[in-house]
Formats: sequence, C-alpha cells, structure tokens
Amino acid sequence: MKLHGYFRSSASYRVRIALNLKGLSADHWPHHLRKGEQRDPAYLAINPQGLVPTLQDDGGVILTQSLAIIEWLDETHPEPPLLPGDPLQRAKIRAFAQVIACDTHPVQNLKVLARLRELGQGDAVVTEWAAWANREGLSACEALIAHESGPFCYGAGPTLADLCLVPQLANARRFGVDLAAYPRLLRSEAAAKELKAFADAAPERQPDAE
Repeated sequence: MKLHGYFRSSASYRVRIALNLKGLSADHWPHHLRKGEQRDPAYLAINPQGLVPTLQDDGGVILTQSLAIIEWLDETHPEPPLLPGDPLQRAKIRAFAQVIACDTHPVQNLKVLARLRELGQGDAVVTEWAAWANREGLSACEALIAHESGPFCYGAGPTLADLCLVPQLANARRFGVDLAAYPRLLRSEAAAKELKAFADAAPERQPDAE
C-alpha cells in the first residue's frame, strides 16, 4: 500500500496509527502541504480534494478521508478492533471521533488558516483562532468521556476515538492551548503513547519530518 500524507497532518497521523495497530505496512509518499505539493495535477488525479491522506493499494483501491480509510482498514483487518462493543458503544466512539475530525480539526487546519491570512488577519489573530477551535472541541471531548472507564477514551484498549485524540492534542500544543483543563483526555493520551503503534506514528518520527 501507499499512504500519501504529510508528517504534520493530523489526519495522516490517524491513519498511520491505524496501520501500525493492524500490523500493516505502507510506503509513505509525502506531499509538502506548505509548499502546495498537494495541488500538483498528478496528485489531484488521485485525490480531487487535494488533501491528505490518500491510501492506495496494488489492487487499484484509492481511498480518501481519514475516517473512511480507518473504518475500511478495520473492516478488512478486524484485529484489533477499532470500533469494538455493541452498536451504542460504537456510536459513542464515532461521535467522539467526529467532534475532532469533522468539527474541530477542519476549522483550524492549514487551508483555513491560510485563508484567514489572505483576508488580512495577522499571525496573532490566526493563532488565537486555531487555539479557540481546539479549546471548543477538546472541552466537548472531555465531557463526552468524563465517566467512561479507561485508561483509553473508551475502555482498556485504543479505539477510533484515541486515533483522533492524540493527533489533535499535538495540534493544540502547537497553537499554545493550555491542556491542564482536560485531565481525562491527557490520561487517554498517556495510555496511547505507551504503545509502539502510536509512538512510531508520531510526526517527528516520519521520514519527511522537519
């Protein structure tokens, strides 16, 4: 398989964790987002959105959008399950993941921040916008799992929720968010980072890291 991504992309980070947990290997094809390489016509032919990640396999499968990729991996390689439990538990895990992947990360990603700068906003305003988006999303996530057993977001093992949480906390730190207000999230992050699958997926360990 080929994973088109970028070392700092939190969406790519999620998929790297999933591949590692499943024991799957993929060749990493980096696209430097700050240099606009994701808009190269050859890449747009693969992913018309010009976003990362994109996963390709030798059979011609091309998948975009990190949550769709992860669920496909989970269905085709079911161990260990990333959406365990009964339908209600799986719905809760998906809801947590979507708070991050649908409502938090997209509001503070590079594309939006670049547009704010194009509209004349200075770096201080842009950074505060990103920090605000992270605080909003993480506050909701903290409440969602406040009474869930741990140490992970939903129980004794990592799920789709943890795959979204860990990269988002890395984003929040980059934007200067004080994470002391999220003790339950930090507990889950600490448990995840004990696992080699999460550690090996970290941005600083990728071949294109800067």
